[in-house]
Amino acid sequence: MAATSNRIEPNNGDWAVEAQGLVKIFGDNRAVDGVDLNVRAGTIYGVLGPNGAGKTTTIRMLATLLRPDAGSARIFGHDAVKESQIVRQLIGVTGQYASVDEALSATENLIIFSRLLGLGRAESKRKAEELLEEFGLTEAAKRPLKNFSGGMRRRLDLAASLIAQPPLIFLDEPTTGLDPRTRAQMWDTIRRLVKTGSTVLLTTQYLDEADQLADRIAVIDRGLVVAEGTVDELKASVGTSSLHLRVQDPAHIDNARRTIEHVLGVQSAVSSEAAKITAPMANADLVTDLLIALRAAGIPLDEVSVQKPTLDEVFLTITGHGVKDDSQSAAEEANKAKGAKA
Repeated sequence: MAATSNRIEPNNGDWAVEAQGLVKIFGDNRAVDGVDLNVRAGTIYGVLGPNGAGKTTTIRMLATLLRPDAGSARIFGHDAVKESQIVRQLIGVTGQYASVDEALSATENLIIFSRLLGLGRAESKRKAEELLEEFGLTEAAKRPLKNFSGGMRRRLDLAASLIAQPPLIFLDEPTTGLDPRTRAQMWDTIRRLVKTGSTVLLTTQYLDEADQLADRIAVIDRGLVVAEGTVDELKASVGTSSLHLRVQDPAHIDNARRTIEHVLGVQSAVSSEAAKITAPMANADLVTDLLIALRAAGIPLDEVSVQKPTLDEVFLTITGHGVKDDSQSAAEEANKAKGAKA
C-alpha cells in the first residue's frame, strides 16, 4: 500500500503519528488497551514487545486497516478514521508475511505493483530492476516464487511496499525469519529510507533490532505502552552501566576488588568465573583513575569493558518477563488475527 501523488513532504518539525488512547477489543480480549504513540517525522520509531502484546493490532489501526473501538489516530495531521483515503496515500505497509503472487516471478510481481501505482511500463521495469538489486534478488529475478526461501520472500515483500517510498512506512516485524546477513542488509535499507525522507514505524521482538535502529522505542505489553523513550533513556531507567575486569593472576583478585571499591566508591561483585570482577559504575570518568591505581598496585589486567544495561534487562525489569517469554504468545496472536478478519 503506497501512494504516488499528493505526497506530504515531512520534516523534523512535523508529527508523522499522533495516537491517543487507542483501544481494540476482540470478544473478551482487549488486544489494545489505551495505546498512546507520538512519532516525529524523519525518524525510526520502534514498538517492542512479545507476541500477543498488541503491536500488530496497533499498526493495523494506524494504517486504517482496523477501526479503533476507542481513541484517535492522526497521520501527518489527518484523522485515520475520518480521512482514511488521504492517510492511505501517505503510507506504506509491510506485514509479517510476504504478500506477493507465487505464480509470478519477482520481476513480474514488482512490475505489476508498479503499474498499479501508476508508473509507466518502462519506469515499472526500471524500478523493479533497481529494487531487486537493492534487496540482493537480481540473480533470482526470473525464478518462480514457489522456489524462494522465507528470507527471499520477506525481502521481496518489503521491496514491493517501497515502490513509491511513501512518507510513512509501517514495518511489522520486517526481519522475521531472515538470516543474520540478510537482517543486516535490511537494517541498512531501513536507515537509507529515513535518510531519503521517509519515517519508519517498526514493530519487532528482536531487542538488538530495536537497539540498532530506533531513535525512540515504545515498550508494549498486554495492550499497553509500559515505557517509552530513547534507547539510552530506557537503559538508564533500570540502572547504571557496569565495569567488567579480568585480572591476569587470580591471586590478585582480592586486592583488585579492594582497589575498585576504594576508587569507584562502590561494592563490587566477584563473578563465578575465575579472576573476573563486575562492579556498578555511575561515573565513567573514574575508570581512568582506577586503571592508574591498579597499575600502581601491580595488578595487570587481561580485559576491561564497560557495559550499559541491555534492552533485555529493561524489558524484564518493566514487564517482569522476557520479550520471548510471554504467556500471550503465538496462539493468542493467531486468535487476534482471526478477530481482525471477522
